[in-house]
Amino acid sequence: MKDKNIFSKNDLVELQIEDMTKDGEGIGHANGYTLFVKDAVVGDRILAQVTKTGKSYGYARIRQILEPSADRVEAPCPLARRCGGCTLQALSYEAQLAFKTNLVRRNLERIGGFSDIPMEPIIGMENPWRYRNKAQYPVGVVKDQLAAGYYAARSHELLEVRDCLLSPVHNAKILETILAFAGEFGILAYDEATGKGLLRHILIREAFATGEVLICLVINGRKLPHAEELVRRLLEQNLEIRSICLNINTNRTNVILGGEVLPLYGEPWITDRLGDFEFRISPLSFYQVNPVQTLRLYETAVEFARLTGEETVFDLFCGIGTISHFLAKRAKEVYGVEIVPEAIRDAKANATRNHLTNVHFFAAAAEEVAARGKFDEETPLVSPNVVVLDPPRKGCEESLLRTIRQLAPDRIVYVSCDSATLARDCKILAAPPENGEASYSLSRVRPCDMFPQTSHVESVVKLTRAGL
Repeated sequence: MKDKNIFSKNDLVELQIEDMTKDGEGIGHANGYTLFVKDAVVGDRILAQVTKTGKSYGYARIRQILEPSADRVEAPCPLARRCGGCTLQALSYEAQLAFKTNLVRRNLERIGGFSDIPMEPIIGMENPWRYRNKAQYPVGVVKDQLAAGYYAARSHELLEVRDCLLSPVHNAKILETILAFAGEFGILAYDEATGKGLLRHILIREAFATGEVLICLVINGRKLPHAEELVRRLLEQNLEIRSICLNINTNRTNVILGGEVLPLYGEPWITDRLGDFEFRISPLSFYQVNPVQTLRLYETAVEFARLTGEETVFDLFCGIGTISHFLAKRAKEVYGVEIVPEAIRDAKANATRNHLTNVHFFAAAAEEVAARGKFDEETPLVSPNVVVLDPPRKGCEESLLRTIRQLAPDRIVYVSCDSATLARDCKILAAPPENGEASYSLSRVRPCDMFPQTSHVESVVKLTRAGL
């Protein structure tokens, strides 16, 4: 080790891992210099090899574990260190839950400026494996053979993965059947560099409550040669395959799905049950990937909303209306807003299927609805008692948060998949009142582990209007 603060690439350095980043990388310091180390966990003492350096920090990889952390476990997946998905497999599940709880708390403190966080125990899983009801496998060539799997961490190198331990066991057999069919009939994998080749991705969705399976091939074209033979082979498997379809994506893009779905067998959807409700799920539908934890997450959101049957509730970023359904069961009226028209179409169909008459859905950007004071041309904005927010990872536009403060609901329930943007938005909602806007205090915080073995964590936060 050189006696200087900045190391050079390939230098070896002994590190004590003191903390972890939000992405699950270990953090160590040497000579006042910070190094981030993939696959290192808190408590490890390691020999690290520097891979990249900057002025104040750099990156390294584990060369040798000199003394393992008390929380380190043997990762059951042989590709865990290479794959970009399960960044926490080497950490015991109890330690994973503690890490995620601390991540939410620290972001609320450091970014949100809150103290004395009303943190409640994280909702963990009894069995944190095989929980994903959706998998998207890119298709490519590995060692001159057609393959499907996942990309290696920080790269576009395809790793062949047949049996991901987060997905149902039978996905491996489905992949094997499709790849064998494609190889036999000369169907080529899509090549991003040239834009040529047909088969881009394989999407598999399963409705855990009903057992129904949807298989969708994303193709760079409008037709799959010998499609009838593929359907025949897939249906020979002992599975509840209800839908086999094509998704058309001919764009030179890394976006997985195109906008058009063509059925090959059955309807282009499957039906799942969540609590007391049924939901229709298509290849394009947003639907939480962990149904066991989704139910617990939604029950927590409804609990935080504290509904008596007399409330008007806004469900902003409502998707296909899943949370709206749970809210409608206990509220007077629910208004769902979502920017994706296809999702609103599904939401309305789901409400009809579940015989709900007190929920209303609108296709629009939440911030635009708030700004113009109307859900649509015929439906003026009403005053909500409760607002539920479930935005994408980027969080909410400040204009939307300001409008919510002007609407002054009694309670805001914020469901978040990124505690950093959650903390930022809560800080805006909790700012001192001005121009007639209400101000909110942080009342309850409960993380939910929707994605075991990964560094992602969902959270539900309740904010209460000042003075209540």
